[in-house]
Amino acid sequence: MSTAEPRPDTDFELEAEEGPDLILVVDDDQDIASFVEFNLKVQGFEVIRARDGQEALDMMETHRPGLAIVDWMMPRMDGVELIRRLRADPLTSALPVIMLTAKSMTVDKVVGLTAGADDYLVKPFDNAELLARVTTTLRRHKDAREVSPLTGLPGNARVRREIGERMRNGGEYSVGYIDIDRFKSVNDVYGFDRGDEFIIALARSLQRASADTGKPSIFLGHIGGDDFVFICAPEQVLPLTKRTVTDFEKAADMLYEPKDAQRGFIEVPDRRGNKQKAALVTLSIGVAQATADGRRFADPRVVIAVASEMKKVAKSQPGSYVAIDRRRKEIE
Repeated sequence: MSTAEPRPDTDFELEAEEGPDLILVVDDDQDIASFVEFNLKVQGFEVIRARDGQEALDMMETHRPGLAIVDWMMPRMDGVELIRRLRADPLTSALPVIMLTAKSMTVDKVVGLTAGADDYLVKPFDNAELLARVTTTLRRHKDAREVSPLTGLPGNARVRREIGERMRNGGEYSVGYIDIDRFKSVNDVYGFDRGDEFIIALARSLQRASADTGKPSIFLGHIGGDDFVFICAPEQVLPLTKRTVTDFEKAADMLYEPKDAQRGFIEVPDRRGNKQKAALVTLSIGVAQATADGRRFADPRVVIAVASEMKKVAKSQPGSYVAIDRRRKEIE
């Protein structure tokens, strides 16, 4: 594994910051609906209201709320039926729902939860409990949505927030961007299922290397495909990447067919059916650093862009390679 410190340009950019969460309140009691709306708006949420389940379904045609607060007893369509309809529609099946009800018997709570409610509030309730359940349900839903189903690692939004937190703390940190060289050739020859095994192998190698590197804790993210991000202290970069490369290359060798691993390449058919040789996979790693005597950043997107640019530099070198940006520059 080699390292370098050259000039970069840009490639990958994190998604923009999200706006305030939109909450749908469904209740035919306008006093309660107004109370819920007022207290949510005070906390910075956006709120829309529906008077019954059918009106709520109609609103779903033009709005995509992040959470619904649904009363149980309503005309035309009650809360339980509304939740069942939401869960049956692919576009709303994952919408988190809090059931709002005067019923406090255990059997009634079970009915609501069985229908698909994520949580419930029993009337009368106070503002503190309302806000606690809304924020907790939203956080659980976002955490689950942001985790890669393949690797179990956090995705783009969590990566962005983690970098932002490091910026606010003002300390030194490094952000690494990793992908697998010649990964497409693996998919072309072995298929996507085998390709997923290579991605999982890299995730596990990163996790083992992170555990071996020790404190402070290293953040790992999976931003899609064969692209991963790590966030750590600058002095952890080389121990982490060295362990990751060694572990992954060993694991990758076991995923190839024995004859391909032995000869050191695979044969990839081109559009004309001719076979081209492709070397076995390696890792390209680009690293951006914020240090006391080096660069400081004001935007997470700039950090990941620099790491992405350095990854391009790493790809221009043979074998697994780590390219670290150590330029000294004013705050960006």
